[in-house]
Amino acid sequence: MKIITGSKKGIWLDAPKGETTRPTSQRVKEAVFSALQFEIEDACVLDAFAGSGQLSLEALSRGAKKAVLTECDSNALKVIHSNIKKTGFEKLCTVLSGDILKNASRISSFAPYDIVFLDPPYKSDLYEKTLRMLIEGDMLSDDAKIVCEASDKMIFPDIFEKFSKKEYRHGNTTVVIFRNMMEETDENSNLSR
Repeated sequence: MKIITGSKKGIWLDAPKGETTRPTSQRVKEAVFSALQFEIEDACVLDAFAGSGQLSLEALSRGAKKAVLTECDSNALKVIHSNIKKTGFEKLCTVLSGDILKNASRISSFAPYDIVFLDPPYKSDLYEKTLRMLIEGDMLSDDAKIVCEASDKMIFPDIFEKFSKKEYRHGNTTVVIFRNMMEETDENSNLSR
């Protein structure tokens, strides 16, 4: 896997060995960044369950201003640090190790987040728990986008009233982008003036 475009285009990244992490495919990554392409510049990114760190590093290559990466797997953490060094983004990245829910206060200290990549193990309840932590902890900017990668069998809860939801399917993978509806309402009201 490699950085698709931006200041670090073409740099090859390592993936953690074994089956405890599941790197986002290049095709899915391209689709995600196509959907976000004009919203990355100067964004503060949270890469939850970062794996290799490729999503936040791609965002930084495209102009995001900083990234916080969380991961609990020790092998993946080594790969994340190696990939950050390869890209030269050491000053723009903060890596937090351990359980994401137990790290809420540390994650909150870098908030608000404009873009969140959320890709926990498919068969877990961590999607909803992490989303609740971010929303209830007021860790999201007013125009936040939350990108969730999941199995095509995953049903996301409709419990976040101020967020719209758009789903994209790529083979056996579903990508859901939650967007703050206040941003859309503000844009629509400006158009009608």
